[in-house]
Amino acid sequence: MRVKQIIIGKAADLATTLGSPSDFAADLLLVFGGIEQFTLPGLSELLRCTFPDAMLLGCSTAGEITADGVNDGTCTITAIKFDQTRLAQGSTCLSGMDDSFAAGERLGKQIAAPGLKAVLVFGPGVQINGSALVNGMASIIGAGIPITGGLAGDGGAFKETFTIGANGVAHNQVVAVGLSGDGLRFGHGSFGGWEPFGPARKVTRCDGNILHELDGEPALEIYRRYLGDHAKGLPASGLLFPFAMLGEDHGAVGLIRTILGIDEATGSLILAGEIDPDGYLRLMHASTDKLVNGAESAAEAAATMAQASGDTLAILVSCVGRKLVMGDRVDEEVEAVSEVFGTAGILTGFYSYGEISPFTPGASCKLHNQTMTITCLSEI
Repeated sequence: MRVKQIIIGKAADLATTLGSPSDFAADLLLVFGGIEQFTLPGLSELLRCTFPDAMLLGCSTAGEITADGVNDGTCTITAIKFDQTRLAQGSTCLSGMDDSFAAGERLGKQIAAPGLKAVLVFGPGVQINGSALVNGMASIIGAGIPITGGLAGDGGAFKETFTIGANGVAHNQVVAVGLSGDGLRFGHGSFGGWEPFGPARKVTRCDGNILHELDGEPALEIYRRYLGDHAKGLPASGLLFPFAMLGEDHGAVGLIRTILGIDEATGSLILAGEIDPDGYLRLMHASTDKLVNGAESAAEAAATMAQASGDTLAILVSCVGRKLVMGDRVDEEVEAVSEVFGTAGILTGFYSYGEISPFTPGASCKLHNQTMTITCLSEI
């Protein structure tokens, strides 16, 4: 496996940097960029002109990640040439949030192949039920096949995001690539670093990802009470105080849910993924040091699982909420990951509105919030 990376600073530089055929015969292009890059007409055509045989896969972001740190408004193009790995590409339009499970099924049918080992998937960051999307894919390809990736961003505006795939750039498109082959080494790791505070509260009424009541009280009322002065900044300040999902025994299940919106009329909270109607929720907060430690743990898990040696590509998908908490220190979590992979590791990725990965090897795939989720690719 060989990797070449191009970083374009401004949307205006795309046409001058791309457009001429490259002598690097890439099989796959991972494209992560600011909203300015994805709304520029002709992005997919420029990429195809430069890398005519490559599949396109990627999305708009809330920040771009490379080994040099975190940027906003740039475009990172990572070209990959596999020696032994086979690829199958899928793309489907999402007609609305209620179509998420069916969209996952459609994608699963497109990428299902004998010997399928793993899937990379990227979807819109708004108007999607990420949990249902993942469940739909798993219902077709099997729960034992790891699915990793994330949901697109738009710089924190939460208005319109974009993905890029076989059919070019679109705001309502879910894109995926299935990877097969005995020579592929695929690893994943997902950790948060958030700490719980306050009591565990019973989910007494919810509908999918809409949380109506906790302990019989309106969820928004309880949430505002805990946030104090931070409640004035809702829903944006909700990124700083996510929920930990707990089982019926109050034990952690490895999932965090971010608040995406509030409904004043009903006193409800709109979360970024589905909630267990029989479970409990507990508020969380974080410090930069804890989040950096979580990123390092994710990198160690991914590298160990992939048995990474030689040239390795690490795809980092980190939640925009982490970026807000860390502020000017956000580069530190990327530095921690870079130290794990060393000089042989090439880093790409983005800040997202949701991360997709199994929590542990062999576990079913889930939508995560507020994690650093890392996918590691290499070949024997």
